Amino acid sequence: MNKSDLRKIYLQKRLSLSQVEWKSKSHEIVEHLKISELVRSSQTILSYCSFRQEPDLSELLTLPKIWGLPRCVDQSLFWHVAGNLRSGKFGIQEPDPDSPQINVSEVDLILVPCVMCDRKGYRLGYGGGFYDRLFSQPEWREKKAIGILFDFAVVDEFAIDEWDQPLNAICTESGLYSQLNH
Repeated sequence: MNKSDLRKIYLQKRLSLSQVEWKSKSHEIVEHLKISELVRSSQTILSYCSFRQEPDLSELLTLPKIWGLPRCVDQSLFWHVAGNLRSGKFGIQEPDPDSPQINVSEVDLILVPCVMCDRKGYRLGYGGGFYDRLFSQPEWREKKAIGILFDFAVVDEFAIDEWDQPLNAICTESGLYSQLNH
């Protein structure tokens, strides 16, 4: 099955979750992240604003860390300190452009939204290539990254492209998995 078809199937599965299920599963993911060594040892963490029933990580922003959120500009992501949000490209909430930017050298960890992911850490996103382009840049390549998704969206494998970069770990409502088979 091609990526476009997989994307449609897994987005529909995610959108079919009831609000109660979505909130409960999101809360479980947050609880796993709170106790993870990757999160606890990080000072500056990049996250995202939930869109189309992605796992909601907003509870995490209460942890005493520097939190960054993305802003889409053309084909790139720019990271700003979490603060005042507004509707941006694609209708996704994003930081105000005047909020302080986060320099790549400060980043310890990136929490990456996924439509689906395989057990090796290869992710499928919305198809815009924003994270693929980010992780292809040398200064971002070595940053620790955790894919965030629900259990039903973790598969054994799917066809990947040569530009796809595996994540270091994935986190679902069942737990954090950092022993991926790269």
